[in-house]
Amino acid sequence: MLPKIMRQLVLAAVLLATALPVRAADLPVLKTGFIFTTHHMPFLVACSKGEGLKELGVWLKPVAERESYTLMDGEKPVALLDLVVSKSGAETAALFAQKHLDMGIASITAIMAGVDKGTPMKIVCPLQTEGMGLIAPKGSSVKTLDDFMTLVRQTKEPVKVGFHSPTSAPKIVFEGAMRQAGFKVTLDPSDTTAQILLVDLKETSNLLAALSAKQVEAVVGPSPFPEIAVTRGAGQLVCDLRDLPPSGQWHDFPCCVGVASAEALQQHPEVVGAFVRLIVRANTWCNAHREEAGSIAAQWLGLPAEAGRMNRLVFLNSFSDSWMRGAGQYLDILNRMGKFKGELKNRSLDQVRPLLFDESLLRQAK
Repeated sequence: MLPKIMRQLVLAAVLLATALPVRAADLPVLKTGFIFTTHHMPFLVACSKGEGLKELGVWLKPVAERESYTLMDGEKPVALLDLVVSKSGAETAALFAQKHLDMGIASITAIMAGVDKGTPMKIVCPLQTEGMGLIAPKGSSVKTLDDFMTLVRQTKEPVKVGFHSPTSAPKIVFEGAMRQAGFKVTLDPSDTTAQILLVDLKETSNLLAALSAKQVEAVVGPSPFPEIAVTRGAGQLVCDLRDLPPSGQWHDFPCCVGVASAEALQQHPEVVGAFVRLIVRANTWCNAHREEAGSIAAQWLGLPAEAGRMNRLVFLNSFSDSWMRGAGQYLDILNRMGKFKGELKNRSLDQVRPLLFDESLLRQAK
């Protein structure tokens, strides 16, 4: 028979071993999506630094690196986040529609398109602005925006410009700006009367391949692809999309946002609230540590560190008036393009703001 002290130790070990799984099982598990882009840098930094960002109050504790994390509120575990990598904002919206995501990050335009189709989800916080570019192949005579506009005016055939997703912010901003500039834009390859042919390259990973193969005269895409094109010698930055005409209209435009399903908001508001606080505080950290954050994101994404450090992203912590005006302009542009057929068709931002947004958690986070 074991001595009393040994029996106590064995009992304690058994209790510890059985208690931990029960505690883990009690935590809600939320599928959380993101895209391999520096636009989602704050989330990548939070995953990578883990306890190194414990000072923020809300942080991520690795369970399986790059796959699963415990969302921590101080010393308290709040939820298990199972990560899901999406190829684009459109795919993210589709995953929400299929109930394969509970929370995530994606472009605001993709989420608008999803809500228009009836997907029950809401934008809960902004993420960033800027970080979108028009890139031409290395050695192209198109070096500036004026060069590009001249090419469009003088060409006898449509100028082909690639994009990665029909509802991506770069595609929407570029198409809207070109239409406002008076150019005829099409997605129909048979329309030879158009001046610009937009080519759907399906994934961000295809942007540089199409550029290098000169399948297109230019591409529009989010960071880090403009930076990668430059650092790898595959392309040259023609302009930041913020500088497209009309002057000033595209400055500080919304891009990516934090999103939660209606079910997650209803069943786990405290988890979504902690997620919002994590994003808000990681945003602030990334703005204050720009080069380190860029290097961390580059390492996560397998990019040259220089490409990460070159980022010009600005991370946001409020639905400011200018940000909301930009969101309203996106809505108007997409309606003029006939992109909406359902909930958002021919409606203003004021009319659909409660449908698109849950602003309460961000107010609480601040």
